[in-house]
Amino acid sequence: MRLRTAALVLAFSLTGCASPELGVGYYWQSVTGHLSLMQAARPVQDWIDDAQTPDTLKERLQRAQRMRAFAVNALGLPDNASYHRYADLQRRAAVYNVVAAPALSLTLQTWCFPVAGCVGYKGYFSEADAQAFARSLPDTLEVTVYPVPAYSTLGWMNWAGGDPLLNTFIGSPEGELARLLFHELAHQVVYAKNDTVFNESFATAVERLGGARWLAQEASENARETYRVFDERRQQFRALTRVVRGQLQGIYSNSQWDDAEKLRRKAEVMTAFRRDYAAIKTRWGGYAGYDAWVARANNASFGAQAAYDELVPAFTALFEREGQEFNRFYDAVNALAAQPKAARHAALGRLSPVTITQSVRP
Repeated sequence: MRLRTAALVLAFSLTGCASPELGVGYYWQSVTGHLSLMQAARPVQDWIDDAQTPDTLKERLQRAQRMRAFAVNALGLPDNASYHRYADLQRRAAVYNVVAAPALSLTLQTWCFPVAGCVGYKGYFSEADAQAFARSLPDTLEVTVYPVPAYSTLGWMNWAGGDPLLNTFIGSPEGELARLLFHELAHQVVYAKNDTVFNESFATAVERLGGARWLAQEASENARETYRVFDERRQQFRALTRVVRGQLQGIYSNSQWDDAEKLRRKAEVMTAFRRDYAAIKTRWGGYAGYDAWVARANNASFGAQAAYDELVPAFTALFEREGQEFNRFYDAVNALAAQPKAARHAALGRLSPVTITQSVRP
């Protein structure tokens, strides 16, 4: 599952003292990894003018630039240096995220950084380093490592050329590429420290709203049909995982069961989840795009997925309340971000309480 193409790498936030928990080595890999990425980037027009650039890549870069302009003109997203350069990293992901959660909880372990605050994942530029860190975590935690095609520096690096387009996502289907760019740019509009669910749900709402507009107004009929098939499968898979998340949450929060009973019921839910996925996959004609996610599914992966879904219905309702005007919507979200965390979540809950409840319960 593309869970999420939008992680916030923390190399840009390395001002102040390093956290003792993370260590100097972690910060060093963050800085050198990000600098290497930035150094690999060249202006998009240079790639287009280069006779050695494959025609398919030229076409995708040109399309991405049209999406970049659309983001500014139609969605009110920032007009800055980001996504006007391209880099081929010679690997399959920009970073590799480690997420962890206890055996009887969907609450993610958090790691804290000087500027970005506390987030529910830890990113590495090397997959081997990510796997090594995952193995070092206590056995009491369920851990997942997953590839992330893109990340945002929240606009902090626009002075140095901004976040570049990458080989890790430039070949995505048109609808997915548009959504990813809109998601990442949304992180430059609003960022609430220490609130991953708020930040990612907001960016996910922007990607869905903006992606729908792009497909309706700019995409070809073939691109719309390709995306329709892709998104239909994704929505079916998300519906399944929402039910499972709700079942697990219900088990973990039941005070009448001891841990052994909770673990037994959890195992039953996970067995049923994989059985139900196999049935859906058969209806898809064997499409295997979610196999890797299902194979590693645990509390950590379900908890990470929730961060991108949980508040999306409320943000969508807020967009409607603001007359479907993106700039008014962003102002309203920034006002929420300025409130204490509990207050902003309560306000969002009042916008769409029924939908939000359904998103986390069976």
